[in-house]
Amino acid sequence: MSYAIDVTNLVVQFRDLRAVDDVSLHVPYGQVTTLLGPNGAGKTTLVETLLGFRSPTSGEVRLHGLDPMRDHAEVVVRTGALLQRGGVWFGMTPAQVISLTATYYDQPREPSELLTLLNLDGCARTPWRRLSGGEQQRTLLALALLGRPRVLVLDEPTTAVDPEGRQVIRQLIRSERDRGCALLITTHELTEAERTADQVIIMNHGRVVVQGSLDELAGDAVLIIETSAPVDPAELGRRLGCVVNAVEPTRLHCAIDSTPERVALVSAYLQEKSVSLTSLRTRASLEERYLALIAESPEVTL
Repeated sequence: MSYAIDVTNLVVQFRDLRAVDDVSLHVPYGQVTTLLGPNGAGKTTLVETLLGFRSPTSGEVRLHGLDPMRDHAEVVVRTGALLQRGGVWFGMTPAQVISLTATYYDQPREPSELLTLLNLDGCARTPWRRLSGGEQQRTLLALALLGRPRVLVLDEPTTAVDPEGRQVIRQLIRSERDRGCALLITTHELTEAERTADQVIIMNHGRVVVQGSLDELAGDAVLIIETSAPVDPAELGRRLGCVVNAVEPTRLHCAIDSTPERVALVSAYLQEKSVSLTSLRTRASLEERYLALIAESPEVTL
C-alpha cells in the first residue's frame, strides 16, 4: 500500500536527548490522523522532520513517496502546513497575504474562495496586527490550502479559535479528507480529536505509546457511572459481580459489559442510597484513555 505519510523506525537525537525514539507511523490518503501527547513528547520534532526542516538521525521518512530533505522543493509544493512558529508581516491583510502566496503556485485555489471558506471575508482587509488570534490562525490555514495539497500537516489548528471558528475548521478538515487528502493533526484538545480523527497516535517521551482508531483505543469493556454523591465501590461491585474502581469520588469504573439487567441493578442500588445517576457510559472518553496511557508509559532512559 502506498502511504501519503510513511515513517519507519525514525530516530532524532539532539546530543544527549532522543527527541524521537524509533517511531513508525503510516497515514493513507483520505484519512485524518491525530497526534497527541504532552509537551516534550516529540510531536513538534516529528512534524519538523516530516516537513524536511530537521534531518533524521536514523530511520526513514517519506511524504508522497519522496524524501523531505532530498526532494524538499517537491514536498513543499505537494504539502500544506500550519505551524505554530508561522507568522505574517504585521501590516499585511489576509487578502493581501493570500493573494501574494498564491503567486508561488502554478494552479492555486482562488484567494476569494478561501476567504469565504474560512469565514475571513469580514476581516479580509484588516491588518494582521489587528486580527484576533482565531482570524490569524484561519488565515494561516488558508495559506496551507492554497496549493491544493494532497497532504496537510496541521500543528494545533484550533489554538486561539472561537467556537464558530472551530466549527469552520472541523468542516474544512472533513471536506479535505473527503477529497482524498491525508491529514496529520497535532493537538492538545482531546474533544477536537474525538470529533475529527479516524486514527489517533499517542506519543510520550519520544515514543509511540499506542495508535489505532477511537474504538480500538477505548480499551476493555467498561461501564462508567457518574453519581450525585459518593457510594461504596466494593458494595456496588458485589451487586454487579465485578471489580468497581472509584476513579473520582463520584465516578466509578465497573469492569463489565453494559446490559439492561446490569443498568437496572445500578439504578436500584443508587435508589437505595438516595443517590442520583448523573451519567452512564459504556466506554472511556478519549481524555480518560489518554491520561491512563500517559501515566502507564515509562520514561525512556538512554
